[in-house]
Amino acid sequence: MKPDHIHVFADVPQTAASCDVARTFKDISAIELFKAFPQLIQFYAGCGILWPRGYFVSTVIKMIILRSRKMITDEEYKRILKQFHKLSDRHILAVETDMPYSDVLKVVALSDKIRKAGNELVGLMRKNYNQLMRTKRYRKLLFLYGNTKDRDKRKTYAKQLNEMQKAYNITWEYCRTSMIPIGKKYGVDAVFALTKAEDIWRGIEKCLYGNGNTIHFSRYGELPCIRAKQINRGIPISVTDNKLHFKLGRMVFGIQINDRFQQDEVDAVLSYLAESEILDDRAVNTLIKDGYYIDTYRPCYATLVPRMIRGKYRVYLHLTIEGKAKPKYDRFGNPRHKFGKGMIGADIGTQTVAYTSNTEVGLKNLSERGNSIQTSERKERLLYRAMDRSRRATNPQNYNDDGTVKKGRKTWRYSNHYKKLKTKHSELCRINAINRQLAINEDANHLRSLGDVFITEPKNAGRLMRRAKETTVNSKGKFNRKKRFGRSIKNRCPSGFQAAVEQKFKVSGGIYIEVSNDYRASQYDHTIDDYIKKKLSERMYKLQDGTEVQRDWYSSFLLYCYDYRTKGIDKNKCISEFDKCYSKERALIEWIKANEIKVLNSGIKTA
Repeated sequence: MKPDHIHVFADVPQTAASCDVARTFKDISAIELFKAFPQLIQFYAGCGILWPRGYFVSTVIKMIILRSRKMITDEEYKRILKQFHKLSDRHILAVETDMPYSDVLKVVALSDKIRKAGNELVGLMRKNYNQLMRTKRYRKLLFLYGNTKDRDKRKTYAKQLNEMQKAYNITWEYCRTSMIPIGKKYGVDAVFALTKAEDIWRGIEKCLYGNGNTIHFSRYGELPCIRAKQINRGIPISVTDNKLHFKLGRMVFGIQINDRFQQDEVDAVLSYLAESEILDDRAVNTLIKDGYYIDTYRPCYATLVPRMIRGKYRVYLHLTIEGKAKPKYDRFGNPRHKFGKGMIGADIGTQTVAYTSNTEVGLKNLSERGNSIQTSERKERLLYRAMDRSRRATNPQNYNDDGTVKKGRKTWRYSNHYKKLKTKHSELCRINAINRQLAINEDANHLRSLGDVFITEPKNAGRLMRRAKETTVNSKGKFNRKKRFGRSIKNRCPSGFQAAVEQKFKVSGGIYIEVSNDYRASQYDHTIDDYIKKKLSERMYKLQDGTEVQRDWYSSFLLYCYDYRTKGIDKNKCISEFDKCYSKERALIEWIKANEIKVLNSGIKTA
């Protein structure tokens, strides 16, 4: 027994998966503990779960040998160290390099060569993939594999699918070997070329086994990163005068450290490089003895990321480091981010987020820092329309009489005015993307300060962006647009916000829960304990007892009343907590009206 975990020795058949065994132990032990000690239900009600997600599995014989002998062979040491490197946490330190501008241009030229080599490999793999998908036999096998529940038949179909993929050269081995001569053709180092081949193969796998449709070429002007997933190859690291230096070909460069967080991270990396063997031994011994992973801050590999900023190229270095990131502090030495306790229910829409916690309720626009984003969105649209007018004026031969673009191969000419507009548009999009990401991080940190259990509905932004299937006509007799929520999702990034919150809570020791689709938080009415379907346009509506609530906030309140045992709505908590939370919601709406804050699609009217 340990203060925060236990060791269990069990006889498990080799056919059983370790994750299934750990889950079975956790489920049964939680049920029995709650039965034997009912007071634990109240104690763990705030976090919603008894056991955390992590676990460690090893064989009994090896554990006994390691404990009894207190020594291990070199082969066993290397195996455990490899397991540690594979399963430990990782994070990325992003810093700007200090290389001169002449070297920056060389990095940009190398990045463009990698882009061209990647496009040539994409064309080759895309051709093979399209030929494979045109065969009736392969499509029939895919259909049979997806509609068969018998395991033996699925194995047979999977084997036939793999054989056809191999026959049409859709394999990682073919992708890897094809990239080697292509990389030599463009003068790209083999380690960088193979890393690019890995990225392309990952896209092929999404098409084969995921929801991908096709792999895309990289456009002119896009600069792929330069990465080698080995710290001693491609971009090796060295220490000179207690400073980190990196090498790319004949270029040797350092990094610019601008704040305390970056300095703490670099100091941790320098400490590891100074005594790497001692820290590796400590990591292996801790994994054997206690079964958890310590933070070693081993530099795994470096990546160079070129960017165009305000008309000039700049190169950033992304250093992947083993372990959790160092905590951040403000200028007074206090922790920058606070971690709260309690449950948070959040309803994430296409443009807004509503949340309810023990101490605060909120309703705000997504990805917004002040009112600047709405002005920037309008500037983006105006610049894009001006670019479209210029493109049409200089290329009238490429358009039909009704304004649509002609099909087939076309030649485009761009005026100097168009190029200036495109530069302005690209820079504005870059600034908006940075502000959007900063706003998302600020909101995620604020939510983490309110509690440690985050409950929300599953992501659905991808489904909302799909075109409507039915053709409808409005009151004026015109056809309604089939596109839905595309611009809102592009500008507000609801899925990006939800992913950032999920990562924030999981990394900081919190719990992230997505309820099932039958939870239906937007339709439940706790006053009559029933589900009532409402129109999407009803943003402010009345419950059956006459209480007027804001739709998004009420959904977040019902998510706040989540019962982790039944995985449904806790009706008793709804009744006991509603009055307190409702008074906070009314005060929030009055504050929004008094400050004339425009919350999109909220139904709250401001002067």
